[in-house]
Amino acid sequence: MINNDVLRSIRYMLDLSDNKVLELISLPDPGFAIDKEALQGFLKKEGEDGFVECPDVVLAHFLDGLVQYMRGKDDSLPPRPVEKRVNNNVVLKKLRVAFELKDVDMHEVFAAAGFPISKPELSALFRQPGHKNFRLCGDQLLRNFLKGLTLRVRGA
Repeated sequence: MINNDVLRSIRYMLDLSDNKVLELISLPDPGFAIDKEALQGFLKKEGEDGFVECPDVVLAHFLDGLVQYMRGKDDSLPPRPVEKRVNNNVVLKKLRVAFELKDVDMHEVFAAAGFPISKPELSALFRQPGHKNFRLCGDQLLRNFLKGLTLRVRGA
């Protein structure tokens, strides 16, 4: 999935204002910020006037900010480095952490979207990339997860 779609989906799911999204982006690193015009370009759909492709670094900051916002910041631990490359597996992991989802919750989210997956399939998505059972998270899988999570957060 393209970063813009992920950003738009999460923004809709949590009903976040532009200012709140900007706040979340700068939460993990107060020195990193984008302006409102850039954000509005990221939120447009591909093909619309003013569409700007959302870079990985912006989405990574947003996801890390979302984790801090939802779970709080642990000052006893050193700050985690922001991901340089964001793929669907990273998005899935960050959302799992932010919403404190266990395996059962994850299965419920996928089932709510009409896309049930097995336990081995789910665990393969969270393995390290070098592991023999690692599986890349496809666009359809992430799209269905976001759909199910939206149903869980906003209600039917």
